[in-house]
Amino acid sequence: MLRTFIILAATLLAAPAPATEAGWALLRGGGQVVLLRHAYALGTVEPPNFDIEKCNTQRNLSERGRHQARRIGSLIAARGAPVEKVLSSRLCRALDTARLAFGTGAVEEFVPLDPPPEDEVAARASLLETVEAVRAYGGSGNMVLVTDLANIKALTGRSAREGEALIVAPDEESLVVLGRIVFN
Repeated sequence: MLRTFIILAATLLAAPAPATEAGWALLRGGGQVVLLRHAYALGTVEPPNFDIEKCNTQRNLSERGRHQARRIGSLIAARGAPVEKVLSSRLCRALDTARLAFGTGAVEEFVPLDPPPEDEVAARASLLETVEAVRAYGGSGNMVLVTDLANIKALTGRSAREGEALIVAPDEESLVVLGRIVFN
């Protein structure tokens, strides 16, 4: 019984490594789209006075998150994964993650990556606009979309840790996950 438990625990703990290596293999070839959850941020819920235009009203990256974002960019460069385009939510933690990882000049704000609106019709329109941007991408390097967990779940039906990357492709009205990269 103990032996079975140890084998099961070792299997579960080892699971991210093959997923991460498969994700790197996809990115090295270029032409992929990466859905990246922002790096570590303070807190779990937006303050009541949240304003997408004002960073002091939002959850922001912690020092650990700023370090993680820089590390993500360094690892992507070191692994030879070419980045051609970077789109980001206007959330300050997403923009900061993108800028720290890929450089200030490389990042474009993309409103459909903002937290989904409460209005269902508007939320659906934002999601479809993001799916269409993925569908339209045809570059030789990779395109990175930096956003939050709510968008990742809405687009893929999957969860992602802070700073985790999902390599995605368009489906009819959503995105399918082809690979994952866990940045520790």
